Amino acid sequence: MSEFEPKIVAFCCNFCAFAAADLAGAMRIQYPANVRIIRLPCTGKADALYLMKAFEDGADGVFVAGCMEGECHFLRGNLRAKKRVDYVKKLLREVGINPQRIEMFNLSSAMGGRFAEIVEEMTQRIKELGPVSNDGCKETLET
Repeated sequence: MSEFEPKIVAFCCNFCAFAAADLAGAMRIQYPANVRIIRLPCTGKADALYLMKAFEDGADGVFVAGCMEGECHFLRGNLRAKKRVDYVKKLLREVGINPQRIEMFNLSSAMGGRFAEIVEEMTQRIKELGPVSNDGCKETLET
């Protein structure tokens, strides 16, 4: 049996996180290829329904990556996104999915290396948690 390769969806703001991902590619920094990036004008547009829908559509993990706190191009979009991620963590716990499967990160456009580290970190975390059960069975919650 082959090793579990998680499906991870990354919601990235156009100005910082997506630019950091682009920089990581331009610098030829290697990171796992199992992340799918969804480019947003701002992480403030990452609605809780979209985050939950990613899990419904088969994602094993999700992360939202936005501008540094206090540096959002749309003023407070990343702060709204952080609240939504916290809300989705509560929803995941309620439906029996480990809330560690979703996380919020802040980075600048010059942090291509950090973007690669985030992908590595999330990939390792999700590999340790294993796949999300598609049959509705509840995971054992450690927290």
